[in-house]
Amino acid sequence: MSANANCAPDGRDAGNETDVAKRLDEVVLIIARLIGRRMAREDYDKALRAANDNAPPARDGAGPVTEDKD
Repeated sequence: MSANANCAPDGRDAGNETDVAKRLDEVVLIIARLIGRRMAREDYDKALRAANDNAPPARDGAGPVTEDKD
């Protein structure tokens, strides 16, 4: 088989250019959806952390402040 046989990796014939363009469009849309979902999850997580910042501030970066009970 020549290097430019236009066959898919699994050995099937790649077909004409419109089929290849159609498959490429589908792959691009799938990747775009995955990226969008990932970005949405990250934004959602950031919003939850911002809304739930009830922890007292740390002193000099030593961790959470603990109050003495006596």
